[in-house]
Amino acid sequence: MTDDPKLIELPKFLDERGNLSFIEELRHVPFEIKRTYWIYDVPGGEKRGGHAYRELEEVIIALSGSFDVVLHDGTQEKRFSLNRSYNGLYVPRMMWRGLENFSTNSVALILASDAYDELDYIRDFELFIQEKKG
Repeated sequence: MTDDPKLIELPKFLDERGNLSFIEELRHVPFEIKRTYWIYDVPGGEKRGGHAYRELEEVIIALSGSFDVVLHDGTQEKRFSLNRSYNGLYVPRMMWRGLENFSTNSVALILASDAYDELDYIRDFELFIQEKKG
C-alpha cells in the first residue's frame, strides 16, 4: 500500500477490430478487489464523491468519456483528468475525493478494496482534516 495517489497504466492490446485492456488485482491494483461499481448518466455540472474513506482504497477508471478526480490529502489538492480507458487512478485511504466535469455519456468504473461500509466514510471535510492531523 502506498500513501500517494498515482496513475496506473493498464495493459492495452491495439487491434483494428477494437482495442482491449484488462486489470488484475494484486498485479495492476495494489489490493484485492472486493467491490466494483460504476457511475454514469451524471447530469451536466453535477459532482460526485465529496468524502474520504478511513480504510478503503480505490482505483478509478474512465471507461468512457472523461471526468476529473480532485484529491485532497489534508494539505494540498491535486487534480487528475481521466479520459483513457487504459489508465486507472489509484486513490489511497484517507484521501478526500471528488469527481467533476463529466463529459456526456461518461462512465466511471471504481474498483474498491472492501465492501460498502457506511462507518468507513468521512463526509465532513473539517472532520477529515482533524482525523488527518491525528
